[in-house]
Amino acid sequence: MTTSLHDRALDLGHRFAGRVASTLAHGTPVLGPLPPAPPGPLGNVVLGNMAEGWSRPLELFSRCMTDHGPIARLRFGASFYYLVNDPDLVRHVFVENARNYKKSRNYRGIKIVLGDGLFTSEGEHWKRQRKLAQPGFHRERLAGFARTMSEATRAAIARLSALAGEPIQLNEEVSRLALGVVCQTLFSADVGAEADAIGRAVSFANEFGESAYFLPTWVPTRKNRELKRALAVFDELVARLVRERRAGAAKDDLLSMLMAATDADTGERMSEQELRDEALTLIIGGHETTATVLAWTFYLLSLHPDVARRLRAHVVSVLGDRDPTAEDVPKLAYTAQVVQEAMRLYPPAWVIEREAIAADRLAGYEIPPGATLAVCPYALHRHPAHWPNPEGFDPDHFATEAARDRSRYVYLPFGVGPRVCIGNAFAMMETVIIVSMMARALRFDLSPSERVEPEPVMTLRPKGGLRMVVRPA
Repeated sequence: MTTSLHDRALDLGHRFAGRVASTLAHGTPVLGPLPPAPPGPLGNVVLGNMAEGWSRPLELFSRCMTDHGPIARLRFGASFYYLVNDPDLVRHVFVENARNYKKSRNYRGIKIVLGDGLFTSEGEHWKRQRKLAQPGFHRERLAGFARTMSEATRAAIARLSALAGEPIQLNEEVSRLALGVVCQTLFSADVGAEADAIGRAVSFANEFGESAYFLPTWVPTRKNRELKRALAVFDELVARLVRERRAGAAKDDLLSMLMAATDADTGERMSEQELRDEALTLIIGGHETTATVLAWTFYLLSLHPDVARRLRAHVVSVLGDRDPTAEDVPKLAYTAQVVQEAMRLYPPAWVIEREAIAADRLAGYEIPPGATLAVCPYALHRHPAHWPNPEGFDPDHFATEAARDRSRYVYLPFGVGPRVCIGNAFAMMETVIIVSMMARALRFDLSPSERVEPEPVMTLRPKGGLRMVVRPA
């Protein structure tokens, strides 16, 4: 009897909290029936799912996918959050009805760091900037970057070989490598002396971008002071790159192209602020996500020596002992499968959010204007209906025959739809080259005491870094 009364009281509490949240968030009537809502975890009567969503979002979203079907509704205090777990719904939100959705308000921390670049901008401004930047990522232009990527990787291998038998922070090493590659290929710049300062600034930006609440940046809190220091590092780097380019000869890289590009309708060029925002977006996005993928790839290879041996044999069969060229990248098919599988299990963009501009209807449920919708690639990539052995590390998930009948909307490492990552081909070429060369030359063994878990901040990083021992392959 006591349990029954307790359960009824708890149910009434959740109903009341849900009605209050619906009224505050969407202006539904205080009295009268509420429209049918998707199922979802109840959580705390007052806070809903806020505590778990903040501390354990990967577990929460994975459970929602398993327990509540194609779409689940969560409540964070007085706000509702809709998680889509079905490829048809992903296609609807991010492709077919993409015009009805914009970046969610939860990206405002990232916007403070990156400004109004391609990742954060909206509407006509985004379309203009995307059009101006797109030629820099055509495959013909990317082919010329392969040599720089191979040379940078060879230098990194030489540096790491000198540390054989010693523990290293692998995430820091691959971050330095990826930063050097993006600055050399896209901006013809060497940032070796600044790499550590930039790495620290990126780490802070990664955490700041996930902050739920902000005080105005002029308030002298510790976090705001750190933010100003990080932005100063970024701004000085970009200003130096632009200053050197204006003073010197034009180069065949993305920065020169952005500086020279003109709007076809107005004839206008990018302002200094627009150049800053786009360059910074490419620097951070172009190396942070790649470094994260590399770290997880070598972590997984350390746990699966059979895959590492097969990968090494594949690389040797394609390349022998020479460096890869752009023409070799399509031939390194098994390397690409290894990288794709690492991104399946640990996607850098672990959650992708949108905000509904107008009402929509998903799986028979009304989605009100202003609602936040999300897909969690970390969870969707492990959906047992679409992936055999979903928790295992199996690069054959991406063998041609295995991938043929799988929906393209259950694998989203670079996003999907009109706002798919502009640099996805660049990133795949870079990671295939780096993983091929490093796997052929080196082995990374996880330190015995190392306990690795993902940390879902702006990207899905290994929490606390990745301490490994480097050895000759």
